[in-house]
Amino acid sequence: MIAQKKIGIFCGSFNPIHIGHLALANYLCEFDGLDEVWFMVTPQNPIKKSTELWADDFRLRLVKLAIDGYAKFKASDFEFHLPKPSYTINTLQKLEEAYPDDQFHLIIGSDNWQLFPRWKQSEDIIANYPILIYPRPGYEVDAKELPQTVCLTEAPTFEISSTFIRQSIKEGKDIRFMLPSHVYQQIREWL
Repeated sequence: MIAQKKIGIFCGSFNPIHIGHLALANYLCEFDGLDEVWFMVTPQNPIKKSTELWADDFRLRLVKLAIDGYAKFKASDFEFHLPKPSYTINTLQKLEEAYPDDQFHLIIGSDNWQLFPRWKQSEDIIANYPILIYPRPGYEVDAKELPQTVCLTEAPTFEISSTFIRQSIKEGKDIRFMLPSHVYQQIREWL
């Protein structure tokens, strides 16, 4: 019998993907026992204005460029084929149907954990899927108060965001070291 793979689902707009995303996912694979991390590029986050998003296919292409060569990372357009807006519970249920031999772990930041009760069917997610919370500056989580299926990781934090990246690019800043080089080059060519 084939052992069940532990797959971390890292949903996000990745608008664009940056070194903070990659370092976190790398840590989760190498230190927290995940076999793979799937970067689930989200076409429409119910909380964000869709006008802020770069084109879906472009963001997916940037993720593919960023993770190229590391077998534990996968770029996924799975949510592109689901009804919009994208709700995490729907994604997890559809993934479970499509890949019944794998175990899916939801990866979220401590900022999102504080909003988690507002998520669609948040209690069902907690009851049915392991959750890995990574630290975000300014959003403390008490590990002793977490449900049994929820774990706080000690992954390093990076005070960098996609919003900061986009703003810096608009201002003409050279931020090549905050993005994988192929991603930075692709964005410069696209602009």
